[in-house]
Amino acid sequence: MSARNVPEFDFNLRLAKRIEERLRSEVFVEASLLVTEGKARPSLLKRVAAANRSGARLLLSIHHDSVPDSFLEEWDFEGTKSRFSDRFTGYSLFVSRRNPLFETSLKVGKLLGKQMKAQGLEYAHHYTQAFMGRYRRKLLDKEAGVYRYDHLVVLERTRMPAVLLEAGSIINRDEELAMNSPERQDMISAAVAGAVKQFCDLR
Repeated sequence: MSARNVPEFDFNLRLAKRIEERLRSEVFVEASLLVTEGKARPSLLKRVAAANRSGARLLLSIHHDSVPDSFLEEWDFEGTKSRFSDRFTGYSLFVSRRNPLFETSLKVGKLLGKQMKAQGLEYAHHYTQAFMGRYRRKLLDKEAGVYRYDHLVVLERTRMPAVLLEAGSIINRDEELAMNSPERQDMISAAVAGAVKQFCDLR
């Protein structure tokens, strides 16, 4: 849930649709949005199976970030008790060494991170810090903001290059408002389209 009690799924779907539209408008006519229903892990397994059946040459998993529960504070939003943390901001990119095309996944992650940076966006630095505990990750590229996260189903079990994008922190009250704006969604969509184009040009 965001700081204003909006489900992450709403943010994910809205941004994913915008990215799909942008890709299709820039000649990637086979770009498709994949949504699966059900409880978390079974849904993720269905998503991987569908992606693998599709013959897709790249998988981008869209998410919006939160923080460990220990960092959450309470506030009242429109008469409802809500939780937030304004401590962290920024996007993050994750790839898995267990993906059979790890090096290509990392290359795509770097391209996307550099495109995000070109849009004036900053990545989240806190994942390298000890206070993150079990959420701590190794930073693979300090310019692009690409982290290693080996045991994510959508990254390790897909048979194509796969990158997970945490587009921003919706538990941060200011960043939630930014992530909800068409302007920010357009910036991220442009970054994705630019990275995909570079990836295809390299291939």
